[in-house]
Amino acid sequence: MVHITEEVKVTKVVVISLILVLCSGMAHAVWNLFTKQSENKSVFLWLIFIPVTVVLLPTLFMELASKSFPVVAFVWMGLSMAMQAIYATLLSRTYQMGDLSQVYPVMRGTATLLIPVLGVLVFGESLAAWGWIGITCMLIGFFLMSGWTWKKNQFNTSYKPWLYALSVGLCVTCYTLIDKQNLLYLSPLSLLALTNIGFIIGLTPSVIKSRRVKSVLRSNWQTFIIGSVLSPGSYLLFLFAMQHVQVSYISPLREVGIVFGTVLGILVLKEKSGMRRIAAACSVVAGILLIAFSGF
Repeated sequence: MVHITEEVKVTKVVVISLILVLCSGMAHAVWNLFTKQSENKSVFLWLIFIPVTVVLLPTLFMELASKSFPVVAFVWMGLSMAMQAIYATLLSRTYQMGDLSQVYPVMRGTATLLIPVLGVLVFGESLAAWGWIGITCMLIGFFLMSGWTWKKNQFNTSYKPWLYALSVGLCVTCYTLIDKQNLLYLSPLSLLALTNIGFIIGLTPSVIKSRRVKSVLRSNWQTFIIGSVLSPGSYLLFLFAMQHVQVSYISPLREVGIVFGTVLGILVLKEKSGMRRIAAACSVVAGILLIAFSGF
């Protein structure tokens, strides 16, 4: 009876973690849509990260003051802030150059490939054969969603957004693995504040140079309010889930946001669609199911 009770508890934790990750993916897709729609990407991103950072700063300071951290902990914290600064700069630039449905699958899909591999190599985690097959299905879906072709003329007009999106994906991979280590020293709320500081620092030079804070806030105040909640909320949900489930399983599941982002790009931004996108969505869903059933 005790054994059954423990299994039920584990199952509940897993289910809750999966729900948190799926909600995280949806929230992430929505605030990225708002960023793409904004008149100045750097300023909009900078603005939506300010409110929650101010709210969470006392939590971070109290935690830093009340605990004794080894030197390596501060190294991991510094790496996280640095990666967030680079991520913020590249994200803003990517959305200036490419469509949401083009660059979003690349940015998010890159991490899906690399995180499970590095999770196994760095953290000693395991991934079943069906999990790797699921990841392959997801990557096929991401590739189809991207709209990539091998035609020479299309390559010449689209390679820059792709390279920027790939760089963003590498940043996502790095900061996810780094923050997995940071959770050994900081709570999710404190870690969110820390990463937000890095994100804001990365965008501050562009914001100062643009002198567009007031105009962007005036013209985008509604999406600013929603984005201020969804942007930190999406990663906070993921951090809570990552405390209870292996990173190699839940990171790919978070990429269901790629489906949401692509659909939003098609319906809201009127970007190109077709059977290619439908096939891509089916492939991603199949991959998600394979990973979920292979890991739990």
